[in-house]
Amino acid sequence: MKDSYAKSLLRSGMIETKAGNFSTARLYLERAIATTGAYDVLAEAWFWMSEATSDPVEKRAALENCLSYDLHYARARRSLALLDGRIQTDELIDPNSPPPTTTDEARQSQADRFMCPKCGGRMTFAADGQTLICEYCAREERVRTANGAENEKDFIAAMFTLRGHGKPLQEQVFHCEGCGAEFILPPDQISASCVYCDSPHVVNYQKENDLLAPDSILPFALNQEQATHSLIQWVEENEIHPEEKVNLPRGMYLPAWTFDIGGDVDYSGERQTYEYNFRTMKMEKKTVPIRDVYPVFENDLTLPASRKLAQTFERLLPSFDLSELKVYDARYLVGWVAELYDSAMGDVSLEARRRALEKVKAQIAKQNFDAVIQRVASARMLVESFKLILLPVWKTEILLDGHKNLILINGRNGAVESEIKKREEKSGGWLDFLTGA
Repeated sequence: MKDSYAKSLLRSGMIETKAGNFSTARLYLERAIATTGAYDVLAEAWFWMSEATSDPVEKRAALENCLSYDLHYARARRSLALLDGRIQTDELIDPNSPPPTTTDEARQSQADRFMCPKCGGRMTFAADGQTLICEYCAREERVRTANGAENEKDFIAAMFTLRGHGKPLQEQVFHCEGCGAEFILPPDQISASCVYCDSPHVVNYQKENDLLAPDSILPFALNQEQATHSLIQWVEENEIHPEEKVNLPRGMYLPAWTFDIGGDVDYSGERQTYEYNFRTMKMEKKTVPIRDVYPVFENDLTLPASRKLAQTFERLLPSFDLSELKVYDARYLVGWVAELYDSAMGDVSLEARRRALEKVKAQIAKQNFDAVIQRVASARMLVESFKLILLPVWKTEILLDGHKNLILINGRNGAVESEIKKREEKSGGWLDFLTGA
């Protein structure tokens, strides 16, 4: 009865808020809060209390109270992000109108140019992961940034903006500040050198309204010689015999999304038990219903953000230590090719959530090995935060049986993944090699 009365008060408060009668609305909402103990009603009432005031202090207090009852309340998280300045009003997507479509014309993009302040020579970031070096006068500049392992963005806030759904679709036109020339990059590339004066440029995506800039980066720790040594060792260990000379590996950064997923899931099922029947003097089988809640905490679930090398790159991902991530700095990319994502964050988050749910289902089944789980409800399971990271790889190809097979080498520790299929001589058949098959 109390909850029904509280919901009636809540509805009246919402109506008065929408009508702009804030004083009356607050009376209804305060009464609703005082007469209910239901968390869903309390969260809703506090959210509308935040809508019924223009005072930023009162608005913040109401939003924080709302989230204390429901941490996943999307509208409250969006309003708090607006209040904190983490997103701007003009960045919000209008659900009643589609976002502007892109044209086939190349987009004008801003890029930072990196030249030596001493001699004007070309700067390159060394594969030691620490130093920016001039190719002419050998001047060194140390790059030090904070740890970027926890440099994450609010998922809900991003999903209310175009950035959460956008991906680069147009070629990019850059104006070189060195020679004045304009050159074009593919839509999914973030760094390049001017085709005329060879000065290095890195796209400044922090100034783009529809794309997400990288949050963190793992700098290279292996140079080309070390990466080649890792490749040779791997080839010898796996008895691979290339049909032609293998090109030296090329260094590049590949993008990936990481997601933190939390909340809980409800599950129900039934378990068979045996009870002794004193009347019949026998053990009898009995079906007992079960129902429980299982907590979800998935930290840094990582998926490729580019589709080009996705299968091989995904198998390489577990070999990276993400605790060593650094806060993104454009200087890390100077002299290196780096790809931007071509899979929208919002789209990839659905796959991340699906994988997390499958993992939770397996854990529930293991915990209840003697039960039949019939239903798993994931309504309270939520992607909480994300980040876009750039990971260092060395890339080359090996020709086998007339087919070029992609090889990726971890630019931190030399781990190798490939597309290669190796002949199993003893059985005379084919064995999928390092493909997860």
